[in-house]
Amino acid sequence: MKTRTGSCISLIATMLLTLTSAAPARSAEPPPGPPDATIDLPASLACAGFDLRIEIWSAAHRPEPRTFLDRNGNTVRTLSAGKGVTLAFTNLTNVKSYVVPGTGSVQHTVFNGDGTQTVSNTGSNVIIFFPTDIPAGPSTTQYIGKIVYDVDVNGTFSLQSARGRAIDICAAID
Repeated sequence: MKTRTGSCISLIATMLLTLTSAAPARSAEPPPGPPDATIDLPASLACAGFDLRIEIWSAAHRPEPRTFLDRNGNTVRTLSAGKGVTLAFTNLTNVKSYVVPGTGSVQHTVFNGDGTQTVSNTGSNVIIFFPTDIPAGPSTTQYIGKIVYDVDVNGTFSLQSARGRAIDICAAID
């Protein structure tokens, strides 16, 4: 599958963000020590009006997905479950932060025959929608419950459903 530059936010949206679960609705404190990884996103990509920094702790501890193959050896789905990572989102203009601790969640991805993917996440997950996604971003939201979204062959995300609570991280740090 081709990926867009921001689908390194698949790093966030699919690999890491989906593995932060049962986090409180309010921001927590970041772990001690430097983050394992840092991603800076320009204004209007993840949040309107300001650059967003995402810091990731314990990225090395995220579980490898379990892969399921068809009889021809093609991947048909993956399943990931585990404690996940802690994420800190910082507005680089006013330096306000919002922290989502990693406490566990589940991600199930189905690889469709047309090259698209359908992803189902349960627990507390953060997803970033870019202006090219559906709904069009920029937005960075923590969902506590279940979300289902499709990823097309170009890496565009399309939200199918969301149940539970949604917290607008951009608004929380604006």
